[in-house]
Amino acid sequence: MKFTAFLKTRGATAAIFMGIFYAVAMLGIFLPGYTAIPGNVDKLPIAIINDDAGKNGAMIAENLQENLPFKEIETDITNKQALKDLEHNDLALVVHIPKTFSENIQKGEASSSIDFTINEAGATVVSSTMSSVVTEINSQLSTQFSQQTAQGVLMNFNVPEKQAAELAEKIEKSYVGNVVTINEIPDGMNHNMLPMFLTMAGYVGAMIGAMQLVGAFRASRGKASKTRLFTYVQMAALLIAVVSSIIAVGVAYLIDKPSGDLFFGIVGQQILNYMVCFNFTAILIFLFGEGGMILNLPILLMQTIANGATITRDMMHAPYEWMSHISPMYYSVQAYFANLFGNISPSPYIWSMAAVGAVAMLINLAIVAFLHKPMPVQVSETEVEKKAAEITA
Repeated sequence: MKFTAFLKTRGATAAIFMGIFYAVAMLGIFLPGYTAIPGNVDKLPIAIINDDAGKNGAMIAENLQENLPFKEIETDITNKQALKDLEHNDLALVVHIPKTFSENIQKGEASSSIDFTINEAGATVVSSTMSSVVTEINSQLSTQFSQQTAQGVLMNFNVPEKQAAELAEKIEKSYVGNVVTINEIPDGMNHNMLPMFLTMAGYVGAMIGAMQLVGAFRASRGKASKTRLFTYVQMAALLIAVVSSIIAVGVAYLIDKPSGDLFFGIVGQQILNYMVCFNFTAILIFLFGEGGMILNLPILLMQTIANGATITRDMMHAPYEWMSHISPMYYSVQAYFANLFGNISPSPYIWSMAAVGAVAMLINLAIVAFLHKPMPVQVSETEVEKKAAEITA
């Protein structure tokens, strides 16, 4: 056989196609998706709450609204409500100017501070970007208020050495930014990425499992009814989900060591994650057979951006945002963030993920019922002999 003839074989042509297809799909999905960083940072919503009774707070709030690179800045909101929204990642940053800010500045007896609150239990780009923004704000405010204090000092030019030292310290500490981080994630990128990696482990395993089990479904046609075979497929998927989830979470505990109290909740979510992803990816395989696996690949790649682990919905381009609403990965990642690191209930995300799975299963049922032609069930020789024995008896 010549090399040219070998290249024309089914396996070689399939390999060539997949090499080109995967490269185009991966680069064509990842590169446009990540142009949202930092291009869409201005779409992140923040809140500025000014409770200061003096003029300094109003001046700072106005300057921040004018100069910060964010299009959506909420000001007509209480600090309590803003912090609640931050917990749910509906806000990326909360800036709170306390009631006594101007008074403390004027007295100079204690450092005056503004609270900048960031939630780490969310997309990694958001927390890192907000930390950089807060650092820049604090640097500018510190310089501004030090200059104001220095003007007062210059009015008392001839002062004793001890008093001069006190005034210098007053200038240095006239303003200190108070950065508050809620739902802190332990150091290490492995902790930040745990929600995404757990979800990806379940999704990829379920996608490959869907290809294999649907293949078994097709190969077993004629040996049992469509309904029974579909039930077997779901039962086998559930068995795999339980076993693989226990092992996956066990590995996560060996490396990341989350709280032991969360173990059964995480295992339960991982089982649900597998079953939802199984039925979600099985739709195309029930429709197109092995060809459905090719279509599942770009959908998987798209969800790695649309799952919200790196960037939020506010930053996503429209196609990725649309995908996040039907993506099992998005709801799984957000539920893991809430469960592992947050102080909010993961239930809304769990129920949303379950709804995606239920719709996917119904679609698969419809495909099997209406698109797969019924085949006569063949009776095995053993069953024939058994029935004959029963009749004879």
